[in-house]
Amino acid sequence: MNILIAGDFAPRARLAKQIEEKKYSEVFSENIRGIIKSADFSFVNFESPVVEEGYKPILKCGPNLRCTPEAAEAVKYAGFTGVTMANNHILDFGAEGLRKSVECCKAQKLDIVGVGSNLKEAEKALYLEKDGKTIAVVNCCEHEFSIATETEAGANPLNPVGQFYAIQEAKKKADYVLVIVHGGHEMFQLPSPRMVETYRFFIDAGADAVVNHHQHCYSGYETYKGKPIFYGLGNFCFDEEGLRDCSWNEGYMVELSFSDVITSNIYPCCQYGIKPTIELLGATAFDNTIAELNQIISDNNSLRATITEYYKNCKNNELSRMEPYSGRILSKLFSLGFLPKFICGQKAINILNHVDCEAHRDKLIFALRNE
Repeated sequence: MNILIAGDFAPRARLAKQIEEKKYSEVFSENIRGIIKSADFSFVNFESPVVEEGYKPILKCGPNLRCTPEAAEAVKYAGFTGVTMANNHILDFGAEGLRKSVECCKAQKLDIVGVGSNLKEAEKALYLEKDGKTIAVVNCCEHEFSIATETEAGANPLNPVGQFYAIQEAKKKADYVLVIVHGGHEMFQLPSPRMVETYRFFIDAGADAVVNHHQHCYSGYETYKGKPIFYGLGNFCFDEEGLRDCSWNEGYMVELSFSDVITSNIYPCCQYGIKPTIELLGATAFDNTIAELNQIISDNNSLRATITEYYKNCKNNELSRMEPYSGRILSKLFSLGFLPKFICGQKAINILNHVDCEAHRDKLIFALRNE
């Protein structure tokens, strides 16, 4: 049984126009479609909700992504048999946008996993059968603005305890379990130690493979206890103005073959650079970068040193979010050191305590959400 997984699909800029005009052959090259169709099952991350007139965007940080019903048609044309929807944008236009997205994908006979009208539905694994073998797909995402609750629609949240029980339950019904996660640091090509620990835990819990996307750039992979873990596929099809000559445009699809020994094959691709289409990528430079990333991932000390340096570079930007400065200009002046810090000394210690302690954090999150 072969399953192919691709990264983020979000019709934006040139891509949005092509899809709305149903020029699907301009988007997906024949070699890309051939690879997708050769798999028994194939999934892409449906990153933006289908939106119709009158749908209202939710209040959140970052952009509210949207697409038209033709997006589901384009996914089907590309050869995919299903979509993962547990991501940080699928609820950008509320329950209506999610409902319409599910409706359009079902109309194309696409399998759907990772969302539901409530948390219980969103947590459900998807079961696929081929030649007498069954695989369960568990899909979840990190907590942002898309998470389902006991009574409200949304995406299945990343929750290692919840995923442990989901994997255990799936192992009773399926021969294999695949976990697909949406998370990580955007535009950073390595997983955090937390991600490594969590994804390895999923393997310990019984998963046969773990695949991650979200960062908008590809990351490396490893084999843990004989099972593959992919830490970032990068974008699959996500055109964006001003980001056409960087790692945003390079990613890969991974094909997993499930049998007594689980093997994998990756297909590097370039999306929406100078030419508005998705094509296979020359492997030499890609292979060198992947080898470097894999080497860092395999060495805990190197990974921690690299992530520590990254966090240091992010420090001022993160702290500025809690300072009493708003707007691009004031935030920039603060990051450059031209405005004074208010979070320091005892105040910084108090904030750390409320963020670091689970009990305090629960109260802080409740207060901020209700504000």
